[in-house]
Amino acid sequence: MPKLLLTGAAGFTGQHFTAAAKKAGYEVKPLLADLTDAKAVAIDVAESAPDYVVHLAAISAVTHADEEAFYRVNLFGTQNLLRALAALPVTPKRILLASSSNIYGNVTLSPIDESICPAPVNHYAISKLAMERLAVMFSDRMAIVTVRPFNYTGVGHDDRFVIPKLIDHFNRRARTIELGNLEVEREFNDVRTVCEAYLRLLQYGEAGHVYNVCSGRPVSLNMVINTLKRISGHEIEININRDFIRANEVHRLCGNPAKLEARIGKLQHPTLEETLRWMLVSK
Repeated sequence: MPKLLLTGAAGFTGQHFTAAAKKAGYEVKPLLADLTDAKAVAIDVAESAPDYVVHLAAISAVTHADEEAFYRVNLFGTQNLLRALAALPVTPKRILLASSSNIYGNVTLSPIDESICPAPVNHYAISKLAMERLAVMFSDRMAIVTVRPFNYTGVGHDDRFVIPKLIDHFNRRARTIELGNLEVEREFNDVRTVCEAYLRLLQYGEAGHVYNVCSGRPVSLNMVINTLKRISGHEIEININRDFIRANEVHRLCGNPAKLEARIGKLQHPTLEETLRWMLVSK
């Protein structure tokens, strides 16, 4: 049974990925060390001696208050991990690093493919792009595949994010909700499909390459709200809070999955309604 070292195992994606990886036949070993503690990371990695690595741990909330933490964890934490992996007697067969579609910034061209020049507009995105550049420094020693997932959600997603926030309000039959820009368009994909893509890339992803993990199906928040109203039978009053609208808001994020699909085959993407129903029922 191949050993898979997983960072961020306790997080939203990590919990879903752990279940999917175990089902696929991997022995999943969570990285227990604090990523910012280089010595602890080195010890944990050496003891794990993994065949594969999936690096999901990160500060992912764009609105996180401590801006420097993005770099301590997302950039230098990744450096600690890669240095520890490079020091192993036998390096892993494949290392998957989770970056983000946020690195593209406000791109007028849509859908976005991997050839688009990144133009990050917030510290989260900048830290992720820096992480990608850092990984290149290790690419001569290890087989690293980088993914840029577009927005996704599912059961267990943190209520700080807009879809689970909406789910919570609809489940509570709340009368009102405060939101920001309802016209932003995102791919609200399903975490289960994202995990499947990561597992396939561990086997078939080409080392040194970056892959958008996406569906190419963006929707506006208005469409999400209307879908929730229809399937829940609950009407909710939307109050626009200007404090929730960021000056550097990324207005549309839609990816081109052509490169990913050419490498790993087509993915089965649940419809938005299927994902929302799954989340509503699980509350």
